[in-house]
Amino acid sequence: MKKIKLLLIEDNRLLRDGLTIMLKKQEDMNVVKTVGNGKNVSNIIQTYKPEVVLLDLSLRNQSSLNFVKLIKQNFQNTKIIVMDLIPLQADVFEFVQAGVSGFILKDATVNDFLKTIRSVADGFKVLPPDLTGSLFSQVVEQALSNSNTSVIMDSIRMTRRERQVIELISDGYSNKEIAQKLNLSAYTVKSHVHNILEKLALSTRVQIAKFAHDSRKVKSAADNNSSFND
Repeated sequence: MKKIKLLLIEDNRLLRDGLTIMLKKQEDMNVVKTVGNGKNVSNIIQTYKPEVVLLDLSLRNQSSLNFVKLIKQNFQNTKIIVMDLIPLQADVFEFVQAGVSGFILKDATVNDFLKTIRSVADGFKVLPPDLTGSLFSQVVEQALSNSNTSVIMDSIRMTRRERQVIELISDGYSNKEIAQKLNLSAYTVKSHVHNILEKLALSTRVQIAKFAHDSRKVKSAADNNSSFND
Protein backbone atom coordinates (compact mmCIF):
# COMPACT_ATOMS: atom_id res chain seq x y z
CA MET A 1 0.00 0.00 0.00
CA LYS A 2 1.32 3.40 -0.97
CA LYS A 3 1.56 5.71 2.04
CA ILE A 4 0.89 9.44 2.09
CA LYS A 5 4.13 11.15 3.09
CA LEU A 6 3.42 13.90 5.62
CA LEU A 7 5.39 16.83 7.01
CA LEU A 8 3.93 18.30 10.21
CA ILE A 9 4.74 21.91 11.17
CA GLU A 10 3.22 22.71 14.58
CA ASP A 11 4.77 24.87 17.32
CA ASN A 12 2.73 23.37 20.17
CA ARG A 13 4.86 20.40 21.19
CA LEU A 14 2.07 18.55 23.00
CA LEU A 15 -0.23 18.86 19.99
CA ARG A 16 2.58 18.01 17.58
CA ASP A 17 3.49 14.84 19.46
CA GLY A 18 -0.15 13.81 19.81
CA LEU A 19 -0.86 14.29 16.11
CA THR A 20 2.28 12.40 15.19
CA ILE A 21 1.26 9.39 17.30
CA MET A 22 -2.22 9.40 15.78
CA LEU A 23 -0.99 9.73 12.19
CA LYS A 24 1.64 7.02 12.56
CA LYS A 25 -1.11 4.57 13.48
CA GLN A 26 -2.66 4.97 10.02
CA GLU A 27 -1.65 2.26 7.58
CA ASP A 28 -1.82 4.64 4.63
CA MET A 29 0.16 7.52 6.18
CA ASN A 30 3.84 8.10 6.89
CA VAL A 31 5.00 11.07 8.97
CA VAL A 32 8.41 11.70 7.41
CA LYS A 33 9.26 14.74 9.56
CA THR A 34 7.85 16.91 12.35
CA VAL A 35 9.12 20.40 13.21
CA GLY A 36 8.11 23.22 15.53
CA ASN A 37 8.56 26.04 13.01
CA GLY A 38 8.90 26.75 9.31
CA LYS A 39 12.63 27.46 9.32
CA ASN A 40 14.54 25.62 6.58
CA VAL A 41 11.23 24.36 5.18
CA SER A 42 12.61 24.27 1.63
CA ASN A 43 15.54 22.07 2.67
CA ILE A 44 13.24 19.82 4.67
CA ILE A 45 10.87 19.32 1.74
CA GLN A 46 13.78 18.78 -0.63
CA THR A 47 15.16 16.09 1.68
CA TYR A 48 11.99 14.26 2.77
CA LYS A 49 9.74 14.97 -0.24
CA PRO A 50 6.38 14.99 1.60
CA GLU A 51 3.22 14.86 -0.50
CA VAL A 52 1.21 16.81 2.08
CA VAL A 53 2.34 19.49 4.53
CA LEU A 54 0.25 20.00 7.69
CA LEU A 55 0.87 23.61 8.70
CA ASP A 56 -0.21 25.49 11.83
CA LEU A 57 -1.86 28.74 10.68
CA SER A 58 -0.63 30.70 13.72
CA LEU A 59 3.04 29.90 14.18
CA ARG A 60 4.60 32.06 16.90
CA ASN A 61 6.53 35.04 15.52
CA GLN A 62 6.38 33.60 12.00
CA SER A 63 4.16 34.04 8.96
CA SER A 64 2.52 30.78 7.94
CA LEU A 65 1.22 32.53 4.82
CA ASN A 66 4.79 33.31 3.73
CA PHE A 67 5.73 29.66 4.23
CA VAL A 68 2.80 28.63 2.02
CA LYS A 69 3.96 30.98 -0.73
CA LEU A 70 7.53 29.74 -0.41
CA ILE A 71 6.49 26.10 -0.62
CA LYS A 72 4.19 26.59 -3.61
CA GLN A 73 6.82 28.66 -5.41
CA ASN A 74 9.45 25.93 -5.11
CA PHE A 75 7.40 22.75 -4.81
CA GLN A 76 4.21 23.18 -6.84
CA ASN A 77 3.12 19.55 -6.45
CA THR A 78 3.34 19.60 -2.66
CA LYS A 79 -0.13 19.97 -1.16
CA ILE A 80 -0.68 22.06 1.96
CA ILE A 81 -3.32 21.72 4.68
CA VAL A 82 -3.63 24.56 7.20
CA MET A 83 -4.63 23.80 10.78
CA ASP A 84 -6.40 26.34 13.01
CA LEU A 85 -9.10 26.58 15.67
CA ILE A 86 -11.45 29.01 13.91
CA PRO A 87 -9.91 30.56 10.77
CA LEU A 88 -11.36 33.91 9.68
CA GLN A 89 -12.86 33.90 6.23
CA ALA A 90 -10.34 36.52 5.16
CA ASP A 91 -7.58 34.14 6.25
CA VAL A 92 -9.19 31.30 4.33
CA PHE A 93 -9.30 33.46 1.21
CA GLU A 94 -5.66 34.53 1.54
CA PHE A 95 -4.37 31.02 2.11
CA VAL A 96 -6.42 29.58 -0.75
CA GLN A 97 -5.07 32.30 -3.03
CA ALA A 98 -1.55 31.35 -1.93
CA GLY A 99 -2.12 27.71 -2.87
CA VAL A 100 -3.47 25.88 0.19
CA SER A 101 -5.54 22.80 -0.65
CA GLY A 102 -7.36 22.27 2.62
CA PHE A 103 -8.18 23.38 6.15
CA ILE A 104 -8.45 21.33 9.32
CA LEU A 105 -10.05 22.72 12.46
CA LYS A 106 -8.05 21.72 15.53
CA ASP A 107 -11.25 20.63 17.27
CA ALA A 108 -12.24 18.38 14.35
CA THR A 109 -13.00 14.73 15.00
CA VAL A 110 -10.24 12.22 14.27
CA ASN A 111 -12.26 10.85 11.35
CA ASP A 112 -12.70 14.31 9.81
CA PHE A 113 -9.01 15.05 10.33
CA LEU A 114 -7.92 11.90 8.54
CA LYS A 115 -10.55 12.28 5.84
CA THR A 116 -9.28 15.77 5.03
CA ILE A 117 -5.72 14.52 4.65
CA ARG A 118 -6.77 11.67 2.38
CA SER A 119 -9.02 13.91 0.29
CA VAL A 120 -6.30 16.52 -0.24
CA ALA A 121 -3.77 13.80 -1.08
CA ASP A 122 -6.22 12.59 -3.75
CA GLY A 123 -6.37 16.07 -5.27
CA PHE A 124 -9.52 17.50 -3.70
CA LYS A 125 -9.92 20.94 -2.08
CA VAL A 126 -11.35 20.93 1.44
CA LEU A 127 -12.83 24.00 3.15
CA PRO A 128 -13.71 24.26 6.86
CA PRO A 129 -17.06 22.50 7.45
CA ASP A 130 -18.84 25.66 8.62
CA LEU A 131 -18.07 27.33 5.27
CA THR A 132 -19.12 24.46 3.05
CA GLY A 133 -22.12 25.43 0.98
CA SER A 134 -21.92 29.11 1.97
CA LEU A 135 -21.66 32.05 -0.38
CA PHE A 136 -18.09 32.53 0.75
CA SER A 137 -17.18 28.99 -0.31
CA GLN A 138 -18.41 29.85 -3.81
CA VAL A 139 -16.21 32.94 -3.81
CA VAL A 140 -13.22 30.85 -2.75
CA GLU A 141 -13.94 28.33 -5.50
CA GLN A 142 -13.83 31.15 -8.03
CA ALA A 143 -10.55 32.29 -6.51
CA LEU A 144 -9.17 28.81 -7.13
CA SER A 145 -10.18 28.85 -10.78
CA ASN A 146 -9.47 32.47 -11.65
CA SER A 147 -6.45 34.53 -10.66
CA ASN A 148 -8.22 37.81 -11.45
CA THR A 149 -9.52 38.90 -8.04
CA SER A 150 -11.78 41.55 -9.58
CA VAL A 151 -13.90 38.73 -10.99
CA ILE A 152 -14.50 37.48 -7.45
CA MET A 153 -15.76 40.83 -6.22
CA ASP A 154 -17.98 41.14 -9.27
CA SER A 155 -19.50 37.74 -8.44
CA ILE A 156 -20.99 39.23 -5.26
CA ARG A 157 -23.78 41.62 -6.14
CA MET A 158 -22.90 44.67 -4.08
CA THR A 159 -24.65 47.98 -4.66
CA ARG A 160 -22.50 51.02 -5.17
CA ARG A 161 -23.57 52.29 -1.76
CA GLU A 162 -22.59 49.01 -0.10
CA ARG A 163 -19.15 49.27 -1.67
CA GLN A 164 -18.81 52.75 -0.21
CA VAL A 165 -19.81 51.49 3.22
CA ILE A 166 -17.28 48.63 2.99
CA GLU A 167 -14.53 51.07 2.09
CA LEU A 168 -15.38 53.37 5.00
CA ILE A 169 -15.60 50.45 7.44
CA SER A 170 -12.15 49.31 6.29
CA ASP A 171 -10.92 52.85 7.00
CA GLY A 172 -12.14 52.58 10.58
CA TYR A 173 -15.28 54.75 10.46
CA SER A 174 -18.19 54.04 12.82
CA ASN A 175 -21.79 53.76 11.60
CA LYS A 176 -22.49 57.28 12.85
CA GLU A 177 -19.48 58.68 11.01
CA ILE A 178 -20.41 56.79 7.85
CA ALA A 179 -23.93 58.19 8.06
CA GLN A 180 -22.57 61.73 8.30
CA LYS A 181 -20.10 61.17 5.49
CA LEU A 182 -22.70 59.73 3.11
CA ASN A 183 -25.57 61.94 4.28
CA LEU A 184 -27.62 58.95 5.37
CA SER A 185 -29.50 58.04 8.52
CA ALA A 186 -27.77 55.79 11.03
CA TYR A 187 -30.55 53.25 10.50
CA THR A 188 -29.85 53.12 6.75
CA VAL A 189 -26.15 52.57 7.35
CA LYS A 190 -26.93 49.81 9.84
CA SER A 191 -29.14 48.18 7.20
CA HIS A 192 -26.32 48.35 4.64
CA VAL A 193 -23.89 46.79 7.11
CA HIS A 194 -26.36 43.98 7.79
CA ASN A 195 -26.72 43.28 4.06
CA ILE A 196 -22.95 43.30 3.56
CA LEU A 197 -22.45 40.81 6.39
CA GLU A 198 -24.99 38.47 4.84
CA LYS A 199 -23.57 38.76 1.33
CA LEU A 200 -20.02 38.08 2.49
CA ALA A 201 -21.11 35.42 5.00
CA LEU A 202 -19.33 37.32 7.78
CA SER A 203 -20.46 38.11 11.32
CA THR A 204 -18.70 41.29 12.48
CA ARG A 205 -17.59 44.72 11.24
CA VAL A 206 -14.00 43.79 12.05
CA GLN A 207 -14.24 40.86 9.65
CA ILE A 208 -15.57 43.17 6.95
CA ALA A 209 -12.56 45.44 7.40
CA LYS A 210 -10.13 42.54 7.39
CA PHE A 211 -11.81 40.96 4.37
CA ALA A 212 -11.63 44.24 2.48
CA HIS A 213 -8.00 44.81 3.40
CA ASP A 214 -6.63 41.31 3.00
CA SER A 215 -8.49 40.41 -0.17
CA ARG A 216 -7.93 43.81 -1.79
CA LYS A 217 -11.50 43.71 -2.92
CA VAL A 218 -12.59 47.26 -2.37
CA LYS A 219 -11.98 49.77 -5.12
CA SER A 220 -12.10 53.51 -4.64
CA ALA A 221 -15.71 54.57 -4.17
CA ALA A 222 -17.22 57.42 -6.05
CA ASP A 223 -17.29 60.90 -4.57
CA ASN A 224 -18.84 60.53 -1.12
CA ASN A 225 -20.68 63.81 -1.44
CA SER A 226 -22.62 62.79 -4.53
CA SER A 227 -26.05 61.22 -4.17
CA PHE A 228 -27.08 57.73 -5.20
CA ASN A 229 -30.25 55.67 -5.28
CA ASP A 230 -30.10 53.29 -2.30
